[in-house]
Amino acid sequence: MKPNITIEYCPKCGWLLRASWMAQELLTTFADDLGGVTLRPSEVSGSYIIYVEGEKLFDRKEYGHFPEIKELKQLVRDKVNPGKSLGHADRK
Repeated sequence: MKPNITIEYCPKCGWLLRASWMAQELLTTFADDLGGVTLRPSEVSGSYIIYVEGEKLFDRKEYGHFPEIKELKQLVRDKVNPGKSLGHADRK
């Protein structure tokens, strides 16, 4: 069974577009590796948390910033398919 990702975002902060863009990027990059990406509006103001199968992968409040898409793809890859090459996104 392929893992699912959930992006929990603050709708009051206007972060739906950011969440949907990141979901699109993940679904494109990991088309064969993911079961899906769910967008979930948070009831907590300022929340932007990304989960893989319910396990927290990235929390904006803990990191102090939004993930760069390259960083997010590397984190997801390390969880769902560690052997997968991300091409230019693997370069430092």
